[in-house]
Amino acid sequence: MKSPADLLREVKASIREVTPQEAERLRAAGATLVDVREQYEWDAGYIPGAVHVPRSYLEQNIETLVPDPATNVVVYCAGGTRSAYATKTLEALGYTDVVSMSGGFDQWKGIGLPWVSPLALTPTQQQRYSRHLLIPEVGSTGQVKLLESKVLLVGAGGLGSPAALYLAAAGVGTLGIIDFDVVEISNLQRQVIHSTDRLGEKKVDSARKTIEGLNPDVKVVGYEEALTGENVERIIAGYDVVLDGTDTFDTRYLLNDAAVAAEIPVVHASVFRFEGQLTTFIPYVGPCYRCLYPTPPPPELAPGCSVAGVLGVVPGIMGLLQANEVLKVVLGIGETFAGRLLLFDALDGSFSELKLERDVNCPVCGDEARAARARGEAPVLSAFPTDAPFVLGGPGMGGSGLGDQTPVGSAR
Repeated sequence: MKSPADLLREVKASIREVTPQEAERLRAAGATLVDVREQYEWDAGYIPGAVHVPRSYLEQNIETLVPDPATNVVVYCAGGTRSAYATKTLEALGYTDVVSMSGGFDQWKGIGLPWVSPLALTPTQQQRYSRHLLIPEVGSTGQVKLLESKVLLVGAGGLGSPAALYLAAAGVGTLGIIDFDVVEISNLQRQVIHSTDRLGEKKVDSARKTIEGLNPDVKVVGYEEALTGENVERIIAGYDVVLDGTDTFDTRYLLNDAAVAAEIPVVHASVFRFEGQLTTFIPYVGPCYRCLYPTPPPPELAPGCSVAGVLGVVPGIMGLLQANEVLKVVLGIGETFAGRLLLFDALDGSFSELKLERDVNCPVCGDEARAARARGEAPVLSAFPTDAPFVLGGPGMGGSGLGDQTPVGSAR
């Protein structure tokens, strides 16, 4: 019978090993480092840029975190034993360029190579976010990333309300909310962050009370003002993601143009009666709003919910899908809806999808516009869709106004 030492020698003889110094050179050249230690070890410190996959979850999760089997992978653990076995496993799974780092993280630190110690969660936070910590794609590192993130919600209405609740519950550290409206009784059929005893209050104040009562970890930054061409750059600056809960086309174009210039992703949704649409605009990765909708529809074909009505659960469903997109963008996991438009029909419960392409001639995100920004020049935009000033929403802003606007795309 072979001893554990014999087995380890056989495994190490069948794989490639590199020293920590060689691993650092590979890291600088673009290799992916995979840390197979346990969560408590990772929490004490790790190599910058490493992907964390505990050895017991390696077979289950590696294809999600490192999808290309041709990726140059450097596996490490504490001392070099678990990484050797993990390297053998990855080779069996079809990874063709995998090496194990001898000496492990202990030797890496001992010779003075760079490492970082993540912000530690408090015991209360570990309890609050315990279900996140169990997910390898989130874990303590992802939870810290959420706590350090900043998300701007444009509107505290039908879309912004459910999104704000779940983003706050997830531990997004800073939620900016821009809305100049007050809570009205007609809002409460769908704007679930508000309540009857707050009728007449500013929506920003009402939303802040609910969020602070739900999760004290979350800082709410309120903007009780209209979104205009004069303040949009100031308001969106510093945010990681913007969640678009507006209900007017002029505001959507304004927000789009500013977000592309600032290279900030925008998660967009709109609703109309029983229907909803959702996509994510990531500058230069996929199309922007102007690529999707080159021209707005006539006002009579795109009435807001105060005129056309909306089933209350529809903005709730779309707002939660927006929150899901925000979390994926912040955590860098999964596949966003960049380049895809999700269509929802509440009457038959169906979801369908359009594939979208970026317009290389778009005046905002097209090749020439991007080149102009690279030269330090502001690109020349096409005429704005209306002659009206860019102001946010108006009374009852809640993320409606889908109307008969037809997207440029193909069925999928």
